[in-house]
Amino acid sequence: MANTNLTNAKAVKNDEFYTQYYDIEREVEAYLDYNPDVFRGKTVLLPCDDPEWSNFTKYFAQNFERLGLKKLISTSYAINRKQERYGVQLSLFETEFETLSPKYDKRNTRSHGKIFVLDRDDNGDRRIDINDLKWDYLKGDGDFRSKEVTRLRDEADIIVTNPPFSLFREFFAWIVSAGKSFLMIGNINAITYKEIFPFVRKSKIWLGATGFMTDMVFGVPKGTAVKPSDRAKAERLGFKGDFTRLGNSCWFTNLDHGRRHQPLELMTVEDSKRYSRHKQIAGHGYDRYDNYSAIEVPFTDAIPSDYYGVMGVPITFLDKHCLEQFEIVGATESEGRGFSEGLWHEESGVSQPLINGNRVYKRIFIRKKQ
Repeated sequence: MANTNLTNAKAVKNDEFYTQYYDIEREVEAYLDYNPDVFRGKTVLLPCDDPEWSNFTKYFAQNFERLGLKKLISTSYAINRKQERYGVQLSLFETEFETLSPKYDKRNTRSHGKIFVLDRDDNGDRRIDINDLKWDYLKGDGDFRSKEVTRLRDEADIIVTNPPFSLFREFFAWIVSAGKSFLMIGNINAITYKEIFPFVRKSKIWLGATGFMTDMVFGVPKGTAVKPSDRAKAERLGFKGDFTRLGNSCWFTNLDHGRRHQPLELMTVEDSKRYSRHKQIAGHGYDRYDNYSAIEVPFTDAIPSDYYGVMGVPITFLDKHCLEQFEIVGATESEGRGFSEGLWHEESGVSQPLINGNRVYKRIFIRKKQ
């Protein structure tokens, strides 16, 4: 089911969902647990950022020395290119705690993006942290597609961000065209986009370390329409006010982490038929598609351990995908055009999998490795 908040964001181009510090910390720490030197000596770029709100800048600046970073670069978008209805608020860097910075320019503050750089101890306290962050105006508006920000992309080793949801495909292409390592937040349904899935199938990108079913809460600008149920869920998680819970959000990355090497514990075909907790399988077994050379497995925990043919599984399987256990061979793509190598019977004229003539929801096709 599509997430209403994400759909609304795309419709009105209100894409400013501010990630919580804890969610960033939890995700990044998982990569450090797997490889303590993953960020060491690296230049990290945080595009599409807003340090007045952004916890990305706060986290990486405060942990600069522990991560062993070489350089941190953060860029923000020009105020007059954002939703005007939310008003204009100068950043802390421009006001320097109620005192205008010498760099403040009344003309540039609306029309130009900003760049924030951290690479050395600038205040002489013998540590590098957020207090050493230096800022200036960009020559342009800070759009990630500009030549100015693209040059910063080319300088960086790792790109980390929560990009505008409405520009996710374009932002993804912008990163991969430069061959950069990255960590970014997106909608789980992006897995089956025709621009994204080929990279998933070839194990060039994968889901991040935070489990898909883990709730992520985001701050939103004042006045943003939020579903009452999502606002209530955010409040139950301890976030009251301008916050929402986005159930379909997840991390995408090409940085390795331990969860993608943990095999699933599964039952055999016969045991699943006898003991499965799912009524679609217990006493029945697995259906075959009318128009795909594969069996239907509607739940990840119902994948049989001893079946070596192709299986159609929910897209959320990727949250549990073990690289050494299964290979990905295809998918049904979100715009309704199926793509999978040698699985779809084209004469059927239908690109979504069918069972007894009924369409099945989006599926990833996998095969157990020998």
